[in-house]
Amino acid sequence: MAASRYRRFLKLCEEWPVDETKRGRDLGAYLRQRVAQAFREGENTQVAEPEACDQMYESLARLHSNYYKHKYPRPRDTSFSGLSLEEYKLILSTDTLEEFKEMDKSMWKKLQEKFSSKGPEEDHKA
Repeated sequence: MAASRYRRFLKLCEEWPVDETKRGRDLGAYLRQRVAQAFREGENTQVAEPEACDQMYESLARLHSNYYKHKYPRPRDTSFSGLSLEEYKLILSTDTLEEFKEMDKSMWKKLQEKFSSKGPEEDHKA
């Protein structure tokens, strides 16, 4: 039975995409690492808690298949900031986040104000 669990997790790891823009923070890479740790002996690994293992697999499989995205569709693909998915991916990439860390803090404040829903003059009125 452990062999079939191992094969299911391997298949899930193969299908789960790796986002190269999120070096060191990617869920797909983390998943592969955890499966390698959990199944150190491959198909011969003894699973201490089979129910918990199966539940973990089912949860990850639902995430991978976008189960909840399809079950609860959004009326519009927007966010509070109005940015697109591509813009979020660019902002959340490891390279961009490292650039933000290196920026002057005042520049970071300017970016926050730019994407804030209220203008800086409204902050002073409150």
